[in-house]
Amino acid sequence: MLIELAWGFDFVAIMKVDSNVDSDMNTIASRAKELEEIGYSGLRIAELNHDPFMPLAIAASKTDSIELITSVAVAFSRNPMSMATLAHDLNAFSNGRFILGLGSQVKPHIERRFSMPWHKAAAQMREFIEAMHAIFSCWYEGERLQYEGEYYQHTLMPDTFKPDTQGLSPPRITLSATGPLMTKLAAEIADGMMMHPFSSERYLKEVTLPAIKSGLHNSGRDLESFELDYAPMIASADSEEELQRAIGFIKSRIAFYGCTVAYRPVLEIHGWGALQDELIALNRQHRTKEMSELITDEILETIAIVGKPEAVVDKMIKRFDGCIGRTGFAVGGLEPDRKRELIEKLRLSDG
Repeated sequence: MLIELAWGFDFVAIMKVDSNVDSDMNTIASRAKELEEIGYSGLRIAELNHDPFMPLAIAASKTDSIELITSVAVAFSRNPMSMATLAHDLNAFSNGRFILGLGSQVKPHIERRFSMPWHKAAAQMREFIEAMHAIFSCWYEGERLQYEGEYYQHTLMPDTFKPDTQGLSPPRITLSATGPLMTKLAAEIADGMMMHPFSSERYLKEVTLPAIKSGLHNSGRDLESFELDYAPMIASADSEEELQRAIGFIKSRIAFYGCTVAYRPVLEIHGWGALQDELIALNRQHRTKEMSELITDEILETIAIVGKPEAVVDKMIKRFDGCIGRTGFAVGGLEPDRKRELIEKLRLSDG
């Protein structure tokens, strides 16, 4: 929940803390139960090498209160009607605990992996979410379905095909965004926004927050209804050996994301734009080790959160500076009671 201060935003609600979970359907039930018992607010599953919806349904069947989140599901690999049906069914099955996190992916994957059409990403995403809202208005409020956009048209909905809403509200929709255009769009039409972990405190305050403020103003919406989600990359361990191993992995992830043109503005705001050109050149030659070596400690500390678990929590609180309503915290090897204490410290920090 947000309130507006003179310079921008602040959160007044308790911050929600989630954990990422892999999509292994053999372990998701026990893992979801464990996370709920520890005190996590939500569990997130990304759409990588499996569909995220089925494991979340299994998690829903074994839990009572933890929220279930796609982080993220690929929007343009589906159409608004099929996505609305998936979201509705999982939300109904979980008694209102599902949050649909959507992302656009990138053009090569949409066209060459999914064999689906790619248009202008922000314009297509606007229509995708608007169409879903129209479908939900038909199902939940009884309005006539009449959505006719440039990319999506939904104008037929016989009663036979309307799902039972079970007295629930429609699923919440959050949008993954990095650039100001998609960020502004999220603030105009979604219930919240997921920042990409490839970000920084400066980018958050100089680019993300102003775009959110503009989008909310354009839509005439209240700040209190918008949830900003930022789960930065974390390299953490108690022993120096394990910490260095974690740092190596995170440097490889920063190098990987640094090759993506959409994330160049994050580098440029710190004067590192030329780094992307070097990373792309090395990536084309499959020289991944050298890519990681280009990630200096300064870049690492700017984009990721590094240190022992307690220090990581303190750094997260400092970086968020009252701007974040939801985050992720997943550090392996911690005893449940210690992890519970750290989650509670984050939760009560007011973002």
